[in-house]
Amino acid sequence: MPVTDTIEAEGHLIDSGLLSAIFDKIIEVKGAYEIVTFDIGKTNDDPSRIQMRVTVADEATLDDLLQLLTTFGAHPVRESNVVLKPAEKDRCVPDDFYSTTNHRTHVRLAGRWVEVDKQRMDAVIVVDGKKAACRKLRDVKAGEKVVCGHDGIRVTPEFKERDRFGFAFMSNDVSSERRVAGIVSRIAQMMREVKASGGRIAVVAGPVVVHTGGVEHFSALIRGGYVDVVLAGNALAVHDIEFALSGTSLGISLADGAPVEQGHRNHMAAINVINRAGSIREAVDTGVLTSGVMYECVKHGVEYVLAGSIRDDGPLPDTLMDLVEAQERYAAALSNVQLVLMLSSMLHSIGVGNMLPSWVRVVCVDINPAVVTKLSDRGSQQTIGVVTDVGLFLHRLAEALRT
Repeated sequence: MPVTDTIEAEGHLIDSGLLSAIFDKIIEVKGAYEIVTFDIGKTNDDPSRIQMRVTVADEATLDDLLQLLTTFGAHPVRESNVVLKPAEKDRCVPDDFYSTTNHRTHVRLAGRWVEVDKQRMDAVIVVDGKKAACRKLRDVKAGEKVVCGHDGIRVTPEFKERDRFGFAFMSNDVSSERRVAGIVSRIAQMMREVKASGGRIAVVAGPVVVHTGGVEHFSALIRGGYVDVVLAGNALAVHDIEFALSGTSLGISLADGAPVEQGHRNHMAAINVINRAGSIREAVDTGVLTSGVMYECVKHGVEYVLAGSIRDDGPLPDTLMDLVEAQERYAAALSNVQLVLMLSSMLHSIGVGNMLPSWVRVVCVDINPAVVTKLSDRGSQQTIGVVTDVGLFLHRLAEALRT
């Protein structure tokens, strides 16, 4: 027998495409809908509200549909408490666990709606007393109360604002090269506003920052107080230090773009110098390292976390080769960050994107537009993409922030 339930959603439903997504999901399961009420917001700040009756073939289909619609901010009108089930053992939860998005989430506990802490995608929600928080599956302990099903859960997706920081003209996530100059000035203004409000800015950076001549401009951002934490891999630090010691990156002179004699060994020599000093900080403190991104981080008290990989040479003594430890350090460093700049580091950028709630602004700069597309495909839909050479971008951004 067909079954019916009444659902509702509120927010900038039309601007963000959420309403279309809700309709599409209903049609996908061969369901039908009847709009009960629909109030459309009349200004930029006014949300829209919709209530509709949904009819599908059976209870199982309805249950699956409601689970899918939760992601788009739709939920049943009826209010029920969240379903909690104990984790059967460490790192293992019931099969019907609720998997989180990066959007702001509330759960209903004993008749009260409680906001979920530490919001991130691909986690579970653990309830402890009157509090709820996202927890990575590997951190769940036996007996902890885990949110299951879809009852008592409300998700509030971020919307693509109509004129946030002047980005309204960008109809899709990836901007074209000819718009870079205008976009840089808007990003600079956004950075000023974040810092003026006491906010934190994180930068995810790859070695391309060094290869494209962006070291001095990145260093200027650090000196100007616009960087609170740098998240990178071994390669950024190695080639930054290679450039500081030898003037090369991957054995290529950045002054004239030509390979130098025996330049292929320069990055290994850089690692050797840091190993002898004991760490990057000790190399700075003893005067061995006197310039570059890592030098500026140490001198200006900017936190940095280097996450290693199987391809790393060395690695540097500062590089974390324990993957779980590196993830934990990244996540801790991102606490209370309001803006993240991602500079030509696809894997680290995607990893950071998975750790961020959707209300954190993200700017991704890469010569390859596919990097921004991959971020959006994996849920980081708040990303603004700038397709350009990262060295050129940093040059223009440093200039914009000086004026």
